[in-house]
Amino acid sequence: MASRRAADRLIASGSVRVNGERPPAEGLLIDPDKDRVTVDGKPVKLATRHRYVMLNKPLGAITTARDEASRTTVLDVIGAEGSLGHRLFPVGRLDADSTGLLLLTDDGDLAYRLTHPR
Repeated sequence: MASRRAADRLIASGSVRVNGERPPAEGLLIDPDKDRVTVDGKPVKLATRHRYVMLNKPLGAITTARDEASRTTVLDVIGAEGSLGHRLFPVGRLDADSTGLLLLTDDGDLAYRLTHPR
């Protein structure tokens, strides 16, 4: 990728194309799922959009994505509207008999860095 100014220069030079066309000088909103962005004819891999949910875990909910015993999980607490179609998982653990802040995400790299600090 490039700094903002370097990106502006690439756009002004005509190197950047969105769906095969030069973007307007004033900018353009793109949909990473639908639009194709290239620089000098090479596709640009757009950043993955991750989902992050901060949950005040209630008493009794268990910190897991699924439970064979049908107990209430933290994913049950946020419901489908909380995950917006993302496959979330908890980062870390809180016991069922405790409450507190819990992060849910689909960002495996962040989860690893938080749970395995150097």
